[in-house]
This record gives sequence, structure tokens and C-alpha cells, in this order.
Amino acid sequence: MTGYLTTHVLDTAQGSPAANLPITLYRIDGDSRHKLAQMSTNADGRTDSPILPQDQFTPGTYELVFDTGAYLRASGQAGAEPLFLDQVPIRFGISDAEAHYHVPLLLSPFGYSTYRGS
Repeated sequence: MTGYLTTHVLDTAQGSPAANLPITLYRIDGDSRHKLAQMSTNADGRTDSPILPQDQFTPGTYELVFDTGAYLRASGQAGAEPLFLDQVPIRFGISDAEAHYHVPLLLSPFGYSTYRGS
């Protein structure tokens, strides 16, 4: 079995999944980044399918860009412009072509956290 990449977003300020949050996935090659996918989270704060499916999964450096500003504005948590967290980029490496990589985002209007999940 080959690997794949998933993500989800939890709104820690409201204690709920972050629905309808746009996410873009890039592959990083040196100083260049190449857009691979763009999705939004569902009602459970997850994408409906892996953001990087098995047939596209290869070791390398990737970046997930979470459009947190769009979500915070839509949920009434934005506050004054410019937003403190308008976009959250998470750059990470995939080294095991057979593994499931899960990169979640725990979000509030003024902070975030991430980790390699399962």
C-alpha cells in the first residue's frame, strides 16, 4: 500500500470543527512551489478525500496553506483588519512513501498548533 496525506482543522476558540476553510497544497522544489490541490473542509473540519491521494503521493517537501482569514471572517471571529492570522502555511517533509501522513491544524483567531497525527 502506498501512502497518502490528510488534514483537518479544529476551531479551538469555539470548540468545534472548522467547516468551509479553504486549503491549498503545494509541492516545494527548491525555491519553487507547485500547486497540487485546493479543497475546503467539510462540516467535520476534514476534506472529503485525501488532499494528496495515493496515486500522487511521493516523498518530498510540501506546504499546506490554510486560508484562516476566510474562515475567521465567515465565523464572525475576524476582529480588526489586518487579521493576525490571515493565512497559516505549514511546510513539512514526507520521507516514507508507504505511510499515512496527517497534518491537522488547531486554530483560534490569535494562535495555532499543528503536529503529525495518525
